[in-house]
Amino acid sequence: MFRRKRFRLRLRSRALILGERTLIMGILNVTPDSFSDGGAYLDTEAAVARALQLEEDGADIIDIGGESTRPGATPVLVEEELRRILPVIEGLRGKLRIPISVDTRRASAAEAALAAGAEIINDVSGLRADPRLAEVARRARAPLILMHMRGTPQTMQRKPFARDVMRDVMSGLRKSMALARRSALAKSRLLLDPGIGFGKSHDQNFEILARLPELARLGCPIVVGTSRKGFLGKSLAKPGEPPAPPEDRLLGTAVTVTASILGGAHIVRVHDVAEMVRLARVADHLTQS
Repeated sequence: MFRRKRFRLRLRSRALILGERTLIMGILNVTPDSFSDGGAYLDTEAAVARALQLEEDGADIIDIGGESTRPGATPVLVEEELRRILPVIEGLRGKLRIPISVDTRRASAAEAALAAGAEIINDVSGLRADPRLAEVARRARAPLILMHMRGTPQTMQRKPFARDVMRDVMSGLRKSMALARRSALAKSRLLLDPGIGFGKSHDQNFEILARLPELARLGCPIVVGTSRKGFLGKSLAKPGEPPAPPEDRLLGTAVTVTASILGGAHIVRVHDVAEMVRLARVADHLTQS
C-alpha cells in the first residue's frame, strides 16, 4: 500500500497537517455556467449558506470560484469575477471556521480575495495564465495549488492529447514549480494537482489515477478533483446511451476519490462533501494498514 508523505502547510490563521488524514475541499462555484452546479449559488446569500452547510457536512476547506473553467467555458472579466466572489468571502467573515481557497487564474483577483479573507490560491492554469500569482502568494505567505492543464478551457478537449500523459503532467508541473520558484515562492507552499479532465482523454484520466503515486516524486502535497466530471458520466452510461448527468455521478465520484486517496492524495476536491467525508474515513484506514 502506498504511504503518502506528511506535510505541515502554514496558513495565515493556522497550520494544516496533510497526510495524517485526507482533507476534504468543498466546491463552491459562484458562477452561472459551471458544468455541475452553475447558477445554483450565484446569489450571495445562497452561496454563504452553501459554504456554511459544506462546513457542517465536514469540509476542511471551502474552494470558492467566480469563473467557470469547464471545457468550452468563456472567460469573464476580472471585475465580474470579483463581483461574484468578494461578497461571499466577506459574508463568511466571522462565520466560517475553516479556511477559504480562491479558485482563480488572475493575480489581481487572488490579491483581492486574500485581502478579503481567503488563505489559499488554487490556480488551474499552473501559473501559465498569470505568473504574477506566485508573487501574490509569496507576499501573502499563502499556499498555492498548481494544476496541470493541457491547453485552455476553450481548447483543452479539442487539442491532440499527449502520447504519454504522466510524462506530460510531470513535465508541466515541473515547469509550473519553476515559475513559482522564480518568484521566490518556497516549495513548502506549493501543492500539485494533475488536472483530471483538463486536456486529457477518457482513458488518460483513469491512467493518472492508477499512476498517481508517481506524482509524489515531485515532493509536494497532492490535490485531486474528480467530482462529477465528464469522464465519469461516460463510464457510468450503458452502451449506446448518453453520459450520465452530473447529479447521477456520485458512485463514480466515490470510486475515483477512493482511488485518489489510496494513490496518495492529501486533499480531494468534491461537491458531495458529506458523502466523501465518510468515504475518506474508511479509505484512510486502508492507507494506514
